[in-house]
Amino acid sequence: MIKINENYTKLKASYLFADIAKRVNAFIEANPDKPVIKLGIGDVTEPLPPACIAALHAATDEMADRATFKGYGPEQGYGFLRDAIAANDYAARGCSIAADEIFVSDGSKCDCANIQEIFSEDVSLAIPDPVYPVYTDTNVMAGRTGGDVDDRYQGITYLESTPENSYIPSIPEGASDLIYLCFPNNPTGAVATKAQLAEWVAYAKKNKAIILFDSAYEAFIRDPEIPHSIYEIEGADKVAIEFRSFSKIAGFTGTRCAYTVVPKALLAYDTAGKEHSLHALWNRRHTTKFNGVSYPIQKAAAAIFTNEGMAQTKALTDFYLENAKLIRESITALGYSCIGGDNAPYIWINTGTDSWAFFDKLLNEAQVVCTPGAGFGTCGEGHVRISAFNSLANVETALKRIAVAMKK
Repeated sequence: MIKINENYTKLKASYLFADIAKRVNAFIEANPDKPVIKLGIGDVTEPLPPACIAALHAATDEMADRATFKGYGPEQGYGFLRDAIAANDYAARGCSIAADEIFVSDGSKCDCANIQEIFSEDVSLAIPDPVYPVYTDTNVMAGRTGGDVDDRYQGITYLESTPENSYIPSIPEGASDLIYLCFPNNPTGAVATKAQLAEWVAYAKKNKAIILFDSAYEAFIRDPEIPHSIYEIEGADKVAIEFRSFSKIAGFTGTRCAYTVVPKALLAYDTAGKEHSLHALWNRRHTTKFNGVSYPIQKAAAAIFTNEGMAQTKALTDFYLENAKLIRESITALGYSCIGGDNAPYIWINTGTDSWAFFDKLLNEAQVVCTPGAGFGTCGEGHVRISAFNSLANVETALKRIAVAMKK
């Protein structure tokens, strides 16, 4: 008799964004004459930068010529892209990350989900609340948690992000083995200072723990005092794995390219206490279960690091940040407190009301889609997230509709 992985039965009925899509689709079907503006899911709307398009076309032409055709590439990524990442994203910021410590993939969501496979099933977890659901759900699937009790899985140390701590979680009192951090944060848009990240690095060193640091939104940081990488903190290369994505910096949500940094200095232990290289373990997992990102996509990604590409991606993130600023100012003018929108493309609004009820109000009365905070965790209740990823015209129209709806 074939049996299932019963850990899947612990999961909530469906993924947050599937629930949102279901409600939105039902509204559209019932109200075909009321156009909906989506400011919920973090998908981009603007075209790929011209430098990336040019590189993509050129690489596609190479695939049509026997002399330049590419078949299987290196699973870890082509050297031209890994070298560009190491030079521009790390060396330029004083971080000693080598090209061969970088693993190119088809998305940070995949990497954040897959990385937990190289760790023991009985490691203890520290996960923020609110949080990107993938961090929690994949560990539930792997059997590292108990059941869902009052919207929290047993066995997880929840790092609460609330108005009282400015949405920056505090160091836990007890020891945890595997720590998830995300800055600029999804969903709150909060950012962490070097001093705050240094406390986490010290905690990880003390407890022989590993930090999984998601910096997918670092390109939106404009404050020069805010670190873009965990490796800007001394000693972080001994305790942290970092995830980065081209989805938001250059609009690669539909073309799929990201990377994960696993420094060679990272060590973990077996049950006998013997040290093992996490770089070697991830390389083994990566080469076994992944066949690499396509050559044309990697050439397009490498174009981001040209002078033209860097100027174009800066303009792209500036565009979304202008949307974010407009949203934040408009929401604040309506009397709501919020964070984000300055160093991140998300605005986290403290509504003081049931988050799904607020979601329904905006959908039904303003035809605007946001993301209910409760879907990100217990501490997300009373909040909603609005995304700046849309056209300026749509953002302006959405804000006018929201203002009208909130006065009813």
